[in-house]
Amino acid sequence: MGKIGPSLMCADLGRLIENIHRLDAAEVDFYHFDIMDGRFVPNIALGPDLIRALRPHTGKPFDAHLMVEEPERFIDMIAKAGADMISVHAESKVHLQRALQQIRSYDLKAGIALNPSTPLCVLDYVMDCLDYVCVMTVNPGFAGQKFIPSTLRKIKELKKKIERENPDISIEVDGNISNAMIPEALSNGAEMLVCGTSSLFIPGQPLEHSVRQVKALIERAG
Repeated sequence: MGKIGPSLMCADLGRLIENIHRLDAAEVDFYHFDIMDGRFVPNIALGPDLIRALRPHTGKPFDAHLMVEEPERFIDMIAKAGADMISVHAESKVHLQRALQQIRSYDLKAGIALNPSTPLCVLDYVMDCLDYVCVMTVNPGFAGQKFIPSTLRKIKELKKKIERENPDISIEVDGNISNAMIPEALSNGAEMLVCGTSSLFIPGQPLEHSVRQVKALIERAG
């Protein structure tokens, strides 16, 4: 069954606590934080202070996606701010195995995020340190980009790799996860859906209605 994770970069930042209360009432599963440093991607967004400020307002897991160079510099502060899951990009200046151990030292779930063109072989020697893989279905940095169709095949191939090597690893998908693409992502092996402007935060549409639509798609794909 797919899990719904609103991407808070896409929320109404001026009414963020209200948004979270409404999304909690609609029973989403987790919240996704895009942490950007302006170097790994040409954008700057969110940070540990926001995680810390929102932590008292919900008991749902916080998923921090570090789109940063040298992510080891950020892991401690993100963990202490209240994250439950942290993913680092394989393409960043990172010692992957060390970073995953650093995340797990806080008893958090450790993930690796992969850009659309990054091959799955980068996971070969860290599968025993992983809790989830975040497959980027757009190039990271900005909301509202077009879904890259070839990533569906990548999700399917990743699912096969996980079944062979470590069935405990979950697959997260992030990037224009629209209502049209949700059934296809799920059928190819995705389990955690990062939902932004193409499925949840739709202008003029109540958040509760958006969540119901996504849940109905998940149930039908079940």
